[in-house]
Amino acid sequence: MNIPTSNYSDSIQLATRSAIERAEAIVELVRRSGFQRIENLSLHFNVTPQTIRRDVNSLCDLGILRRRHGGVDVPSTGENLAYPMRQVLNIDAKRAIARRVAKEVPEDASLFFGIGTTPEQCAHALVEHTHLRVMTNNINVAVALSPNPQCEITLAGGRIRNLDQDMVSSEAHNFFGRFSVDIGIYGVAGVAEDGTLLDFSSDEVHMRTELSTHCRQRFLVLDHSKFGRSATVRGGHITDATAVFTDKPISSELENQLHQAGVRLIICSDPVLPRNFRRSGL
Repeated sequence: MNIPTSNYSDSIQLATRSAIERAEAIVELVRRSGFQRIENLSLHFNVTPQTIRRDVNSLCDLGILRRRHGGVDVPSTGENLAYPMRQVLNIDAKRAIARRVAKEVPEDASLFFGIGTTPEQCAHALVEHTHLRVMTNNINVAVALSPNPQCEITLAGGRIRNLDQDMVSSEAHNFFGRFSVDIGIYGVAGVAEDGTLLDFSSDEVHMRTELSTHCRQRFLVLDHSKFGRSATVRGGHITDATAVFTDKPISSELENQLHQAGVRLIICSDPVLPRNFRRSGL
């Protein structure tokens, strides 16, 4: 998780870089180990309970964590975090993934973009590519690429999810099936231990499945926090991708599954290409 002070200094009362790093560590600890008491966090980070309480209050106000009596835990998995909150989580990792994806996308490519904040960052990284043809149900992607006059953008129709700025309702369900493109770039809410992909609604799963069916290469883009994260609707598998872009090493079980399926695993924070790297032509 990363909390950029330039955009969120008013809503997150964290004055120093060390405080921001502590907030990120609090989120990682709670997501990994579950409910944490204020007193335990104070001891763990060697700061006063008042300091931890300020950090926790700011994180809870953003919806990143949830208050419980005497402590804090993660929000319910029944719904996703609000989009503006997700935009600031792990932003450095998402940008590293986006820069790596941009190197894999040639000029003149045709692209699908799915919903989510990591595909949005990929769109920002591609804004200077020439002669792209983009089809998406993600308004944030369309806005990110719209300053490029050489980028042709086709946006799905249907009802907009106002906070997420996307279209996943039944009116949009046949959108991706109208096209056949070079590369599909998509994210996911979570990946189960067995590699099953998880999202928060059947509409999201439907759109992602349709997207991946009608492209020649499938780029799954997700930061490390998505591995082991719970969500409510199952659909698809990590090995359905052509390439998986993430920022940290994954479990050996999932890595072996990808290797056996011939899926490229690209760790974007590592400047060294993976052992089984191979460049796929379009």
